Amino acid sequence: MPLKLQSAMEYLMTYGWAILIIAVALGALYGLGVFSPGRFLGSQCLLPAGFSCPSLSMSSNGLLTINLLQATDAPINITAYGCNTNSTIINMQTPYNPPSNQITLQIGANYTFTVQCYSGASPFSGSPGTDFNGYLIINYTNLITGFPQTITGKLFVRIA
Repeated sequence: MPLKLQSAMEYLMTYGWAILIIAVALGALYGLGVFSPGRFLGSQCLLPAGFSCPSLSMSSNGLLTINLLQATDAPINITAYGCNTNSTIINMQTPYNPPSNQITLQIGANYTFTVQCYSGASPFSGSPGTDFNGYLIINYTNLITGFPQTITGKLFVRIA
């Protein structure tokens, strides 16, 4: 009988130590952020069909630099753009592009611009390494139809 108890105790101690070591290793990995998928994601810009942003970056003062690629079926004039944590059309900026203060993009053309992002009504600011989740709003006019349109895209940007 004593040998059976000793065998059972050795079994429990061996597996107990193994489970404890695994728990400590998982705790260390969690503390290092290995299980945080947002850490591995880069900046993303999700725009409607016909638009994309091959590159984007944000500084800690909330200035977003974005390269917009236009691939709709007609040339367009961008008349205003804005960036906000919600999708409201406030704090829109007119492009500085004299003499018309519009950006004309032919089919397949791209343009890089900088826009101040807002958190509600105040300018956004964040520390490097944090994320900005918000919206990019672009007002443009289709040059063939002459109709004004507004698109809204979702932004996920890691602040540099």
